Amino acid sequence: MLKNLRLLRVRAGLSQKQLAEIINVSQQSINKYENHEVEPTLETLGVIADYFDTSIDFLVGRTELESKIEEVHELDLNAEEAKLITNYRALSKKEKNSVQLLAESLIEK
Repeated sequence: MLKNLRLLRVRAGLSQKQLAEIINVSQQSINKYENHEVEPTLETLGVIADYFDTSIDFLVGRTELESKIEEVHELDLNAEEAKLITNYRALSKKEKNSVQLLAESLIEK
């Protein structure tokens, strides 16, 4: 059951038909996924999760964490660095890209 599919689709401003075209399924399939009538294949779950930059666990309602699960590198951070990381994690993907570009340009000076 795709508990959060409708939430993600509506938030992205997509119709069922638009999402269906993006992930290469029928509009009827999206409707059935959202109404818990049919479950998608594991491959389709992966495509949907990748498109919305989330995890399959979030899609099916096993977690409230929307972000993808990524490999974490252990670092020794002071309080200022830890605060910077916490703030960075709260940004959208677009905002994170902007911060990364800014940091790279500052380093190149």
